[in-house]
Amino acid sequence: MLRISTLVLLVLSLTLGVAASPAAMAPPESQIESLDDALLESMKAGPAATAASRYRNLAPVVEKVFDLRAMTGFAVGPTWGSFSPDDQQAAIAAFTRLTIASYAHNFHEYGGEKFVIDPNVVTRGVDKIVQTKLLSPAKEPTSLNYRMRSATGAWRIIDVYYGSISQLTIRRSDFAAPLAAGGAKGLIAHLNSLSDDLIK
Repeated sequence: MLRISTLVLLVLSLTLGVAASPAAMAPPESQIESLDDALLESMKAGPAATAASRYRNLAPVVEKVFDLRAMTGFAVGPTWGSFSPDDQQAAIAAFTRLTIASYAHNFHEYGGEKFVIDPNVVTRGVDKIVQTKLLSPAKEPTSLNYRMRSATGAWRIIDVYYGSISQLTIRRSDFAAPLAAGGAKGLIAHLNSLSDDLIK
């Protein structure tokens, strides 16, 4: 009996190890496909959908495919470690809200657009880069590239590049003034104010 129990435990431990390994996870581009599908659905809803309804529909997907905790810490920068646990949680919630609100605000019209994902995923250290283009009949293609990292059992977005411009780098620059003026609580209030303006 002892030998059987030991064997069962060994098999379980090996199974759990495989399930948690990056090689066993769904490919990173599948996460981007989920996001693209949700954005297209938001766009196709058109003017009939309010910003608030687009926000509600996009929220589950954004929270699933982004590592919003890591992104918040990076956007805040070196002062992140000085935030209290409560302020960190409030900042993550405010950053999450702003991320969803931005997508709900920006992806609200449809004119035949489609997303194309490059099947050639680039590896950079522990990260994967998924390259996509937003194609529109009336505009030049827009490059949207996603830096992804393994977190909590899945590949998750940790930065978005419009062309070669890192959105997190821009966020860090934008956050500097409210952080300097009001610390953690000032930044949180600033982020929530931006979100209010986007989804009102």
